[in-house]
Amino acid sequence: MNRKSETTEWFQNLQDNICKSLENADGKAKFIEDKWERLGGGGGRSRIIRNGNIIAKGGVGFSAVEGETPEKILKALRLEKGDFFATGVSIVIHPDNPMVPIIHMNVRYFEMSNGIWWFGGGIDLTPHYVDINDAKYFHQELKKTCDIHNENYYPEFKKWADNYFYIKHRDETRGIGGIFFDRLSDSDNFDFESRFNFVKDIGNLFAPTYTYFMTKNNNLEYNEDNKKWQNLRRSRYVEFNLVYDAGTKFGLDTNGRTESILMSMPPVAEWEYNYQPNIGSKEEYTINMLKKDIDWINI
Repeated sequence: MNRKSETTEWFQNLQDNICKSLENADGKAKFIEDKWERLGGGGGRSRIIRNGNIIAKGGVGFSAVEGETPEKILKALRLEKGDFFATGVSIVIHPDNPMVPIIHMNVRYFEMSNGIWWFGGGIDLTPHYVDINDAKYFHQELKKTCDIHNENYYPEFKKWADNYFYIKHRDETRGIGGIFFDRLSDSDNFDFESRFNFVKDIGNLFAPTYTYFMTKNNNLEYNEDNKKWQNLRRSRYVEFNLVYDAGTKFGLDTNGRTESILMSMPPVAEWEYNYQPNIGSKEEYTINMLKKDIDWINI
């Protein structure tokens, strides 16, 4: 089996497994599937879940696209002219209860016709209200998984995530971070198989981690003020994805399917002019914790 077919098959199975886990944890909503084809080559399966017991809106997308690499991508990635192949799974889940966090994950494989290849991805948590115990749990699970493969992965990729999932014009992180990595290819200690095994473990970490938060936090009480705050935090999520997110830009620049690319958008968001949280409130605390370089495991 070649790399294209091997990665494509595995990512398809990952999409299947994650969708089943999310449906079981939600207990009500089911994914609808929308298959699509890319005019330049390849296609994918967009799966959307809405109006569940826990999930307000979520997307689990699989794609495997190929063809001539657009000039804009060649310049952005500093690559020579040639054909590309890219496959992966991308997920964003927006919960109904503001005490349940938003989560994002993307794991992907990219190669060029000249033999260049790499893996990339990331997983990060965006709570509407920062909870130290939840943050600690999330980062502990990431570190345990990273350490299986290399003890340098977690500190390196955690810092990368802090810098990547950062809303510069707001001077705040999108959430409590996670890990982010890109261009993982051949090196002195790593080959295709070892890189792929790491990506597999990160992909398989998603379902048990997020269903833990779904089950644990969904019965927490909330009020209309909490819902308003949730919509304000969702607006920050939108700002990051549309202004900074590399995956969104790559999809649009390679003539990807717009509906699938923008499935990460929340069902509802609000922008209130010059909103300031009350002093001493949980909202103010959350804002103050949206900083880079917080050691969430030992905080």
